[in-house]
Order: sequence, then C-alpha cells, then structure tokens
Amino acid sequence: MLRVLTLSTLFPDIARPTFGVFVERQTLGLAALPDVELQVVAPVATPPGPLGRFGQSAGLETLPERETWKGLVVHRPRFPSLPGIGALNPMLMARALLPLLRRIRADFPFDVLDAEFFFPDGPAAARLGRALGVPVSIKARGNDIHHFGRARWTGRQVVAAGRAAGGMLSVSAALKADMVALGLPADRIRVHYTGVDLDRFKPVADRVAAKAALGVSGPLLLSIGALIPRKGHDLAIRALADLPGATLMIAGKGPEQAALETLAREAGVADRLRLLGPQPHEALPALAAAADVGVLVSASEGLANAWVESLACGTPLVLSDVGGARELVDRPEAGRIVARDPGAIAAAVRDLLASPPDPGAVRATAERFTWEANAAALRVHLGAIAGR
Repeated sequence: MLRVLTLSTLFPDIARPTFGVFVERQTLGLAALPDVELQVVAPVATPPGPLGRFGQSAGLETLPERETWKGLVVHRPRFPSLPGIGALNPMLMARALLPLLRRIRADFPFDVLDAEFFFPDGPAAARLGRALGVPVSIKARGNDIHHFGRARWTGRQVVAAGRAAGGMLSVSAALKADMVALGLPADRIRVHYTGVDLDRFKPVADRVAAKAALGVSGPLLLSIGALIPRKGHDLAIRALADLPGATLMIAGKGPEQAALETLAREAGVADRLRLLGPQPHEALPALAAAADVGVLVSASEGLANAWVESLACGTPLVLSDVGGARELVDRPEAGRIVARDPGAIAAAVRDLLASPPDPGAVRATAERFTWEANAAALRVHLGAIAGR
C-alpha cells in the first residue's frame, strides 16, 4: 500500500468549484487505485485583517478546516499571505502547515508528499519533507516554471526545491527541457501527460445543431482560459476581424475583460464576440464539441487541458508554438501551430474551415491521453520515490 499526501494550493472548494479541477481529477484517479491511500492538503492563503474578506479571498473564511470532498479527505488549513510579497509564501505556508502535517502523519503515516505546483507548493513541500523525513515529488505545469522559475525573488526557491525533491513531474517534454535549462536534474524529471474523460468529451453527431443550440450560425471559434495577457485572447479577437461571419466565444474570467471588450468594439467585432465568463467544467464538452476550431495562442503553457479536451471533441486547434503544443498537434488533423500574430491565426483558421478534418480523426489524436494512464504513471513515479 502506498500512502500519499497531496499538497495543492489549487484545488476546488464550495466557493470555487472550478478552481483546479484538473488537479482534482488527477487526484481522484490516483486515489481510486486499489493499492493507494490518499489525503489532500489544500492550503488557503489568508491576507491579513479585513483584506481576507475581499477580492479572491472573499468567501474562503467559511471553508471547513477538514471535509470529505468527492470521497477524498481534504484538509484546508490557512496560512498568512502578504499581498505583493509572494516570495514569502512558501516559508509562511510551511511554517503554518508543519503542526498539521505532524498530526496527520500520526494517524495517516504517508510515504510521500506530492506537491502539485512548483510555486508556492514546491518550496513549501521541500521544507516540510525535510522536517518530517518524508520524500517529496513536485509537479511542474507551466507558469510555475516560466514565471516563478525565472523571476528574481522566486527562481532560486524553485530550483532549490527541485534539486531537493526525490523526483519531479512535467506536463510535457518541452516543459521538462525548460526545467533542465533552469538547472534541474533531467534524470529526476518524468513527463506526466494529463488525461481527458473520453466519455464526456466527444464529437457531436450534428455540429450545426450544436451551434444553433448556443445561438450561433456560421463558423464558431472557441478560446478557453483566464482573461489575462498571457493567454493571448487579444490576438484571437484581432484575428476575428479577418474572419467575416465567424463568432468567437471565450470562456474564462480575469482582469482583462474590460480591455478585451474595448478591443472588440475598436476592431468592429463586438457583435461576434461572446465573453462567457467562468464556465463549470460540466459545460465545456458542449462548447468544445460545437466549435469548429479551438484558438488558444498563449505566450506560455505546459500542456493545457483545454487543448486535449477540444481534440477529444473532434475540434482541431490553432495553437502558438509554446510548451507541449508540438507534442499534441503532431499531425495535420490535430490543427495548426502558428506565430502569435493575428494574420497567421486567421489564415490557419481559414485553412481549417475550408478543409475541416474528420472529427473522428481529430479525436484519435487525443485518445492516448487517458486518466487511467495518468493515474498508473503517477503511481509508478510516487512509488519509486517512496520505495514502494
């Protein structure tokens, strides 16, 4: 039996049901294996004083310290977080969590600490692992390496944590190469691809009818991701100006919403842009299957779950050449990889609309990404670190 304690600052709760659903799904898959016992620690950052009742922290003060979430035992300890001084978060988190982890280990003698992000989870896990004498695994997902791994005040913490870990995971081979470039040991990094629920994400029999159910006629483009500059939604909106008759839906929320709305008006496409806001994960299969093309032109990624989910729905992609894009779009049916330029994006979309690939052939490109394979690989990785 392998006992795992998963540490993740990104994990769903009643106030944020879509917050880290991919971590939740991976964790549920691992916990379902017959020779694994698992608990989750999902720390909640708490700004000082009244700041904790506003912004992203609103509603989190009422979360239970411990609960059963979809069959998982989940601990939700608080740790102090100082706005604008995120470099201190790993130290503050580890200090707050150590007494709890000692109590957990007295009843649940976990063999390995499984950190789901490189920052702040990774450095905190490294501290906790040393204090408890427990081996640590840290998973890299993209921005935790591309931003925090290179930033002045956090980069050294990321590298030190990786070098101290018993093993590391990367969501793509491209991200692994970026980790090695930072100075992390290649022989301790395993590529660990995401999964997709192929029973839920699948092509529809009639895409025209699926679009009509969404109130759309004509070509439909879909972008999924937070409304932040890194996701490149502005480029997709500018490309829309060169795609007459097409509609662009963007699912996500973030600080760029007003700027994107202004850009759409200036580009003359406001009537063909739909900002859907945050969507529950249960709504994504219908959106992805209705779309003719997924347009996701981020400045950086690891290997986005939305990419795999779109392909599973038979929807080809237009991606920027970042992260694991070439590991996913490895044949013409899967889509096109383009420069982060509105003209190049529009040209690739026109190409796919003019000669749409068979949805079954598109879906076939995603069928190697299963949650079963994801869980089995994670079990092997963590078991090797723990000697089990």
